[in-house]
Amino acid sequence: MHIAAKVSNIKPSATVALSAQARALKAEGRDVINLAAGEPDFDTPDHIKVAAIRAIERGDTKYTSVDGTDVLKRAIVEKLRRDNGIECSVRQISVGSGASQIVFSALCASLEPGDQVIVPAPYWPTYLEMVTLAGGAPVIAPCDAKHGFKLQPETLRNCLTERTRWLIINSPNNPTGAVYSAHELRALADVLSGYPDVNVMSDEVYESLNYEAEPCRSFAVAVNGFAHRLFTVNGVSKTYAMTGWRIGFGCGPEDLIVAMAAVQSKCTTNPCSISQAAAVEALVGPQDCVGAMRSAFAARRQLVAGRLNLIEGVECRPLGGGLSVFVDFTGVLGRRIAAGGSVINDDVELASYLLEYANVAIVPGTAFGAPGFVRMALGGSDALLEEACKRIEAACDELLDAAASPPRALAALG
Repeated sequence: MHIAAKVSNIKPSATVALSAQARALKAEGRDVINLAAGEPDFDTPDHIKVAAIRAIERGDTKYTSVDGTDVLKRAIVEKLRRDNGIECSVRQISVGSGASQIVFSALCASLEPGDQVIVPAPYWPTYLEMVTLAGGAPVIAPCDAKHGFKLQPETLRNCLTERTRWLIINSPNNPTGAVYSAHELRALADVLSGYPDVNVMSDEVYESLNYEAEPCRSFAVAVNGFAHRLFTVNGVSKTYAMTGWRIGFGCGPEDLIVAMAAVQSKCTTNPCSISQAAAVEALVGPQDCVGAMRSAFAARRQLVAGRLNLIEGVECRPLGGGLSVFVDFTGVLGRRIAAGGSVINDDVELASYLLEYANVAIVPGTAFGAPGFVRMALGGSDALLEEACKRIEAACDELLDAAASPPRALAALG
């Protein structure tokens, strides 16, 4: 069977691959701590699960409207008004099987072959693959640590061409946790004001996991005059520990929403009816679970940062939000593995070393466009994260300076 080049060229997800490897090692009896997958470890709150059970009992198990039930769309409209200050109508809402599908449908509905999409790095790798599959061309905009891994106006200006159709902004960012201020978003919008054909996709799925004193600012509220070319993405996965329920949503211009429904009607049709009922309860029901999870993750990130910063050559400066910490391991690279004599040249080799010798799975920063860093998810108890940090510290302490000679037995083997 011939496989299309655009599919054959898809790079496997480093997160999925490392998580699978960690599960395989666990199945073999290894005591592996998996900090690769970025999802809450909390259970879905009971009132949300009860809503799903009741939906099954009353027979809500049939097809729904392609892009979401009216009741869920109304709940999303209210959520956006309540939490984000966004005023919209149900005609501006699209519901899909997760935020990933929402992003992909928007790209498929709007890109012509060769259209360019600016993706700031570090990035969620799937953005690049989605753009390519939709027929577009990703343009990577580098963002450095000294600017908090946030896109600078001049960098954006240098990336813009007549073929640019989208800028994707992810705040809080995965993997870095960077949170854009309203001022920073307006500075980017000022650059785009001279490019009326460039749209903005604001991915805000991590909005509830913001640890700064100032609340996250939706692009739609921070910037005036962009409603006609702005698409806001969100979902229930991270906020309500509902990753497996697969409900995401987007808010944007009506013509885009109609086009996305046409795309979705030819692939998945409607999102799961039961999951939609659960999502309604998540959005309109008690919200205390959101604050409880945020507090737990805030404490975990401080715990992990404090422990990792004790390791020579490691620097962990958590940014404003997110479900992980992005850690600088460049000071460890170039050291030699005492047990094997080989040198750890990059973050990919470091990740392999930590999995093999420390039984800790993390994701190398190269996967996110940031070599030398690693992403460590916070989806584990305090005790589990403490143990993971101890193992990483012990594994790093075992490394030798690159100039050091390998152990005598290894030297004898040449």
